[in-house]
Amino acid sequence: MSDTAETPEVLIIGATGTIGRHCVTAAGDAGLRPRALVRNVAKAEELFPGVDLVQADLEDPKSLKTALEGASLIVMTHGAPGEADAGERIDYGGMRNVLQALGTARPRVALMSSVYATRTDVPGANPWKRRAERLLRASGLDHTIVRPGWFDRAAPNERRLVLEQGGTLDGPIARSQIAEVLIRSLITDSARGKTFELIAREGEQQTDWDTLFSPLSSDRPGDLDGALDPQNLPEKDEPQAIRDDLAAVRRAGN
Repeated sequence: MSDTAETPEVLIIGATGTIGRHCVTAAGDAGLRPRALVRNVAKAEELFPGVDLVQADLEDPKSLKTALEGASLIVMTHGAPGEADAGERIDYGGMRNVLQALGTARPRVALMSSVYATRTDVPGANPWKRRAERLLRASGLDHTIVRPGWFDRAAPNERRLVLEQGGTLDGPIARSQIAEVLIRSLITDSARGKTFELIAREGEQQTDWDTLFSPLSSDRPGDLDGALDPQNLPEKDEPQAIRDDLAAVRRAGN
Protein backbone atom coordinates (compact mmCIF):
# COMPACT_ATOMS: atom_id res chain seq x y z
CA MET A 1 0.00 0.00 0.00
CA SER A 2 1.44 3.32 -1.01
CA ASP A 3 -0.67 5.61 1.21
CA THR A 4 0.88 5.37 4.68
CA ALA A 5 -2.21 6.97 6.22
CA GLU A 6 -4.16 3.86 5.22
CA THR A 7 -1.49 1.38 6.29
CA PRO A 8 -1.99 -0.01 9.81
CA GLU A 9 0.89 0.89 12.11
CA VAL A 10 2.50 -1.42 14.64
CA LEU A 11 4.66 -0.11 17.48
CA ILE A 12 7.61 -2.40 18.16
CA ILE A 13 9.03 -2.26 21.69
CA GLY A 14 12.53 -3.69 21.81
CA ALA A 15 13.05 -2.92 18.13
CA THR A 16 16.85 -2.79 18.28
CA GLY A 17 17.07 -6.23 19.89
CA THR A 18 17.73 -9.40 17.95
CA ILE A 19 14.03 -10.30 17.66
CA GLY A 20 12.76 -6.74 17.36
CA ARG A 21 14.89 -6.12 14.28
CA HIS A 22 13.23 -9.05 12.57
CA CYS A 23 9.83 -7.70 13.67
CA VAL A 24 10.49 -4.49 11.73
CA THR A 25 11.02 -6.55 8.58
CA ALA A 26 8.14 -8.92 9.30
CA ALA A 27 5.76 -6.00 9.82
CA GLY A 28 6.52 -4.62 6.38
CA ASP A 29 6.15 -8.07 4.83
CA ALA A 30 2.71 -8.37 6.47
CA GLY A 31 1.50 -5.04 5.08
CA LEU A 32 1.98 -3.07 8.29
CA ARG A 33 3.94 0.11 8.87
CA PRO A 34 6.53 -0.43 11.62
CA ARG A 35 7.22 2.24 14.22
CA ALA A 36 10.19 1.51 16.43
CA LEU A 37 10.38 2.47 20.10
CA VAL A 38 14.08 2.97 20.86
CA ARG A 39 16.30 4.50 23.51
CA ASN A 40 19.06 5.60 21.12
CA VAL A 41 17.68 7.27 18.01
CA ALA A 42 21.09 7.70 16.34
CA LYS A 43 21.79 3.96 16.59
CA ALA A 44 18.31 3.10 15.38
CA GLU A 45 18.57 5.40 12.36
CA GLU A 46 21.49 3.32 11.14
CA LEU A 47 19.59 0.07 11.66
CA PHE A 48 16.24 1.21 10.28
CA PRO A 49 16.60 3.79 7.52
CA GLY A 50 13.20 5.15 6.57
CA VAL A 51 11.41 3.64 9.58
CA ASP A 52 9.45 5.88 11.97
CA LEU A 53 11.26 6.11 15.32
CA VAL A 54 10.06 7.21 18.74
CA GLN A 55 12.40 7.69 21.69
CA ALA A 56 11.45 6.21 25.05
CA ASP A 57 12.79 4.03 27.84
CA LEU A 58 10.89 1.15 29.43
CA GLU A 59 12.21 2.23 32.82
CA ASP A 60 10.91 5.78 32.34
CA PRO A 61 7.08 5.79 32.47
CA LYS A 62 6.87 9.47 31.51
CA SER A 63 8.71 8.89 28.23
CA LEU A 64 6.41 5.95 27.44
CA LYS A 65 3.22 7.98 27.67
CA THR A 66 4.05 10.06 24.60
CA ALA A 67 5.56 7.14 22.71
CA LEU A 68 2.47 4.96 23.14
CA GLU A 69 -0.05 7.64 22.19
CA GLY A 70 -2.27 6.46 19.34
CA ALA A 71 -0.82 2.94 19.18
CA SER A 72 -3.44 0.33 18.25
CA LEU A 73 -1.07 -2.59 17.61
CA ILE A 74 1.96 -3.24 19.84
CA VAL A 75 4.65 -5.92 19.77
CA MET A 76 6.78 -6.30 22.89
CA THR A 77 10.09 -8.11 22.33
CA HIS A 78 12.07 -6.51 25.15
CA GLY A 79 14.29 -8.80 27.17
CA ALA A 80 16.35 -8.46 30.30
CA PRO A 81 20.15 -8.18 30.05
CA GLY A 82 22.44 -10.09 32.40
CA GLU A 83 22.14 -8.00 35.57
CA ALA A 84 20.76 -9.82 38.61
CA ASP A 85 17.68 -7.58 38.92
CA ALA A 86 17.07 -7.12 35.19
CA GLY A 87 14.17 -9.58 35.03
CA GLU A 88 12.27 -7.56 37.60
CA ARG A 89 13.22 -4.18 36.13
CA ILE A 90 12.86 -4.93 32.41
CA ASP A 91 10.76 -8.05 31.76
CA TYR A 92 8.26 -7.26 34.49
CA GLY A 93 8.79 -3.57 35.17
CA GLY A 94 8.67 -2.76 31.48
CA MET A 95 5.26 -4.37 31.14
CA ARG A 96 3.96 -2.63 34.27
CA ASN A 97 5.19 0.74 33.01
CA VAL A 98 3.69 0.25 29.55
CA LEU A 99 0.29 -0.65 30.97
CA GLN A 100 0.43 2.34 33.29
CA ALA A 101 1.39 4.67 30.43
CA LEU A 102 -1.43 3.38 28.22
CA GLY A 103 -4.03 4.64 30.66
CA THR A 104 -7.46 4.04 29.13
CA ALA A 105 -6.11 3.16 25.66
CA ARG A 106 -6.97 -0.37 24.52
CA PRO A 107 -4.43 -1.56 21.90
CA ARG A 108 -3.93 -5.14 20.83
CA VAL A 109 -0.62 -6.49 22.18
CA ALA A 110 1.67 -9.35 21.18
CA LEU A 111 4.21 -10.25 23.87
CA MET A 112 7.31 -12.38 23.48
CA SER A 113 7.81 -14.42 26.64
CA SER A 114 9.78 -17.66 27.14
CA VAL A 115 9.16 -21.36 26.59
CA TYR A 116 10.18 -21.86 30.24
CA ALA A 117 7.84 -19.18 31.63
CA THR A 118 5.81 -21.62 33.72
CA ARG A 119 8.55 -24.13 34.47
CA THR A 120 9.63 -24.41 38.10
CA ASP A 121 11.81 -27.46 37.42
CA VAL A 122 14.31 -25.66 35.16
CA PRO A 123 17.30 -24.11 36.96
CA GLY A 124 17.53 -20.42 36.23
CA ALA A 125 14.06 -20.12 34.72
CA ASN A 126 12.87 -16.51 34.96
CA PRO A 127 9.61 -16.04 36.94
CA TRP A 128 9.47 -12.39 35.92
CA LYS A 129 8.39 -13.25 32.39
CA ARG A 130 5.42 -15.14 33.77
CA ARG A 131 4.60 -12.24 36.04
CA ALA A 132 4.72 -9.89 33.04
CA GLU A 133 2.33 -12.21 31.19
CA ARG A 134 -0.04 -12.08 34.16
CA LEU A 135 -0.07 -8.29 34.16
CA LEU A 136 -1.02 -8.29 30.48
CA ARG A 137 -3.86 -10.77 31.02
CA ALA A 138 -5.07 -8.89 34.10
CA SER A 139 -5.27 -5.69 32.03
CA GLY A 140 -7.99 -7.21 29.86
CA LEU A 141 -6.29 -6.02 26.67
CA ASP A 142 -6.55 -8.07 23.51
CA HIS A 143 -3.36 -10.10 23.56
CA THR A 144 -1.32 -12.94 22.15
CA ILE A 145 1.56 -14.29 24.24
CA VAL A 146 4.26 -16.22 22.38
CA ARG A 147 6.73 -18.36 24.32
CA PRO A 148 9.59 -19.20 21.94
CA GLY A 149 12.15 -21.93 22.45
CA TRP A 150 15.90 -21.70 21.98
CA PHE A 151 16.85 -18.92 19.57
CA ASP A 152 18.56 -20.02 16.35
CA ARG A 153 19.29 -23.56 17.49
CA ALA A 154 17.16 -25.04 14.69
CA ALA A 155 18.82 -26.84 11.77
CA PRO A 156 18.23 -25.43 8.25
CA ASN A 157 15.63 -28.13 7.56
CA GLU A 158 13.71 -27.40 10.79
CA ARG A 159 11.19 -24.80 9.69
CA ARG A 160 7.82 -26.39 10.51
CA LEU A 161 6.23 -24.33 13.25
CA VAL A 162 4.93 -26.18 16.31
CA LEU A 163 2.51 -24.33 18.61
CA GLU A 164 1.51 -26.08 21.84
CA GLN A 165 0.15 -25.25 25.28
CA GLY A 166 0.68 -26.65 28.74
CA GLY A 167 4.25 -25.58 29.42
CA THR A 168 6.09 -28.79 28.47
CA LEU A 169 7.29 -28.02 24.93
CA ASP A 170 11.01 -27.52 24.37
CA GLY A 171 13.15 -27.06 21.29
CA PRO A 172 14.73 -24.58 18.86
CA ILE A 173 13.30 -21.80 16.71
CA ALA A 174 14.75 -19.19 14.32
CA ARG A 175 14.62 -15.56 15.40
CA SER A 176 13.01 -14.55 12.12
CA GLN A 177 10.23 -17.08 12.70
CA ILE A 178 9.56 -15.77 16.20
CA ALA A 179 9.17 -12.27 14.76
CA GLU A 180 6.86 -13.44 12.00
CA VAL A 181 4.60 -15.29 14.43
CA LEU A 182 4.41 -12.24 16.71
CA ILE A 183 3.47 -9.93 13.85
CA ARG A 184 0.99 -12.33 12.26
CA SER A 185 -0.69 -12.93 15.62
CA LEU A 186 -1.67 -9.25 15.71
CA ILE A 187 -3.60 -9.43 12.45
CA THR A 188 -5.09 -12.93 12.68
CA ASP A 189 -8.37 -13.15 14.59
CA SER A 190 -7.83 -16.77 15.66
CA ALA A 191 -4.71 -15.73 17.63
CA ARG A 192 -6.63 -13.31 19.80
CA GLY A 193 -6.47 -14.05 23.54
CA LYS A 194 -4.12 -17.03 23.27
CA THR A 195 -0.86 -18.07 24.94
CA PHE A 196 1.38 -20.78 23.50
CA GLU A 197 4.86 -22.23 23.28
CA LEU A 198 6.63 -22.04 19.91
CA ILE A 199 9.40 -24.18 18.38
CA ALA A 200 10.30 -25.53 14.94
CA ARG A 201 10.75 -29.11 13.76
CA GLU A 202 11.78 -30.77 10.52
CA GLY A 203 9.72 -29.66 7.55
CA GLU A 204 8.65 -26.55 5.65
CA GLN A 205 7.14 -23.52 7.35
CA GLN A 206 3.38 -23.26 7.09
CA THR A 207 1.76 -20.18 5.54
CA ASP A 208 -1.87 -20.54 6.65
CA TRP A 209 -1.84 -18.58 9.91
CA ASP A 210 -5.47 -19.18 10.78
CA THR A 211 -4.90 -22.94 10.59
CA LEU A 212 -1.93 -22.58 12.94
CA PHE A 213 -3.68 -20.47 15.57
CA SER A 214 -7.23 -21.86 15.47
CA PRO A 215 -6.66 -25.18 17.33
CA LEU A 216 -5.22 -23.42 20.38
CA SER A 217 -7.36 -22.88 23.46
CA SER A 218 -8.10 -19.30 24.46
CA ASP A 219 -7.06 -17.86 27.80
CA ARG A 220 -10.06 -17.68 30.10
CA PRO A 221 -11.13 -14.09 30.80
CA GLY A 222 -10.11 -13.12 34.30
CA ASP A 223 -7.53 -15.89 34.68
CA LEU A 224 -3.96 -14.85 35.39
CA ASP A 225 -2.41 -17.82 33.62
CA GLY A 226 -2.71 -19.03 30.07
CA ALA A 227 -4.93 -21.87 28.92
CA LEU A 228 -3.59 -25.24 30.14
CA ASP A 229 -0.79 -23.62 32.17
CA PRO A 230 0.33 -25.56 35.26
CA GLN A 231 -1.06 -24.08 38.46
CA ASN A 232 2.26 -23.86 40.27
CA LEU A 233 2.45 -20.18 41.21
CA PRO A 234 -0.66 -19.21 43.22
CA GLU A 235 -1.37 -15.50 43.35
CA LYS A 236 -1.78 -15.70 47.14
CA ASP A 237 1.83 -16.86 47.45
CA GLU A 238 3.22 -13.95 45.46
CA PRO A 239 4.95 -11.01 47.22
CA GLN A 240 2.61 -8.23 48.29
CA ALA A 241 4.12 -5.82 45.74
CA ILE A 242 3.22 -8.19 42.90
CA ARG A 243 -0.34 -8.57 44.18
CA ASP A 244 -0.64 -4.80 44.48
CA ASP A 245 0.48 -4.36 40.86
CA LEU A 246 -2.09 -6.92 39.69
CA ALA A 247 -4.84 -5.18 41.64
CA ALA A 248 -3.90 -1.81 40.12
CA VAL A 249 -3.91 -3.22 36.59
CA ARG A 250 -7.28 -4.88 37.13
CA ARG A 251 -8.78 -1.61 38.40
CA ALA A 252 -7.43 0.28 35.40
CA GLY A 253 -8.91 -2.26 33.00
CA ASN A 254 -12.42 -1.98 34.40
